[in-house]
Amino acid sequence: MHACRTTLRSLMLGLCAGATALALTAAPSQAAPIAAAKPASLLASYTVSTPANISSSCGGQNAEAIQAVDPAANAVYNLWMGCKGIGFARSLNGGATFGTPLTLPGSTGQNGSRSWDPAITVAPSGAIYAVFMVTRAGQTFPVVDVSTDHGASFKTAGSIVPPDANNWGDRVFIAAGPDGALYLTWDYGPSNAAVTFLCAPNGSCSFATGDLNVVMQKSTDGGRTWSAMSHISPGYPNSGGDSAPIIVEPDGSLDVLYQGYTVTDIPTDKLSDAYTYSTRSTDGGATWSEPVKVGPEAGSMNDGEWWIDGSEALGPDGTLYATWDTQGTNTDTGWLSYSRDHGATWSAPVQVPTDTLNVPHVMQVVAGPPGIVYVGWLSSSDPRGYAQYLRTFSTTQGWLSAPVQISRGFGATSVWPGDTFGFSALSPTRLVFAWGSAVAPTAAKDDIWAATVDVTLS
Repeated sequence: MHACRTTLRSLMLGLCAGATALALTAAPSQAAPIAAAKPASLLASYTVSTPANISSSCGGQNAEAIQAVDPAANAVYNLWMGCKGIGFARSLNGGATFGTPLTLPGSTGQNGSRSWDPAITVAPSGAIYAVFMVTRAGQTFPVVDVSTDHGASFKTAGSIVPPDANNWGDRVFIAAGPDGALYLTWDYGPSNAAVTFLCAPNGSCSFATGDLNVVMQKSTDGGRTWSAMSHISPGYPNSGGDSAPIIVEPDGSLDVLYQGYTVTDIPTDKLSDAYTYSTRSTDGGATWSEPVKVGPEAGSMNDGEWWIDGSEALGPDGTLYATWDTQGTNTDTGWLSYSRDHGATWSAPVQVPTDTLNVPHVMQVVAGPPGIVYVGWLSSSDPRGYAQYLRTFSTTQGWLSAPVQISRGFGATSVWPGDTFGFSALSPTRLVFAWGSAVAPTAAKDDIWAATVDVTLS
């Protein structure tokens, strides 16, 4: 299920632990999950650029891309685990070309420690805020870097000191509000000793036990200082919550989507299957609404899901979109749902990939024009290896295309590509991607690949 561990994923990475027009399917039922239907007509087509290797100058493995864009500057900003810490590369021409990568300050190893799980956002001022996890002196916490020159350089703005010694921490997300305030969510546990892992030989690690919780903190001074923790997932310190992307709406309301496990035994913090939950705050994170289970009829996540699961987006008409991945006994696939009432209720889940193969489907979602949403996923469902895919959905018409492959090559399934990928919209019909993949001729080495996609809707 999840994020990079300072020690475990370092072993895996060696650094820290031509477009086709495709098809429409039926609109989603409001009663049950819907699998992909047969093509009916051509309503969305794509022009895909040739993917570029943007991490080639960074030796060693490069994986787990994440992305933010600044449409006003026609800028694309990519972060990933690599470049001896957390790598960063920028494009100031809409993703056509990228500059030489740099390594973020504070992300390089200190006394054997490493950094992992990067996240990034752009404030209304154009300032870029990049955050990543570190472990130092027995504590695990996020470090926040800032750039005020469109990514030409960064400095460390601040870090978050945990309230507990020997705490556990993981996957961090960051978002900027319309007033410039920063909101940061991360996975937090008072005791690192309570967390035990299940690790895939060619992937990351998931949790067998742990004092997992989703917490939020706020900064009003550019990341230098942060508020005390607000507990998002109910039941702290044994809530079973993790992996919680956050959105700030134009009125300042906060929307969070998180993965929630059932804690079956409090003394041992044993975890069972999980579901996706949404929750909302209208008071800056001081209090949170009762979590709503999203698409439970689609199934659950099991304790072997090692990638980061759960993504959300906000459309220009206020529609919230959520994607996630579920596992059956020998199956796995991804889902999409949407909410028109700020997450209080959600549509029936609709299946996104056309396959249910028992392989990862790492899901992300990006809003397009009103009522239109783009869903991307990274998967090894093709026997040739990992590839990046895209599909377009309408809340009134259903699927506007069948899946289209964005990547050209296929990544080796024996090499971990990361738990996330970068996926953003520079405009309602121009998308940018970044993903990790070990592609021939250097199939033993992950690199970060980037591509643009122009979407034609008809």
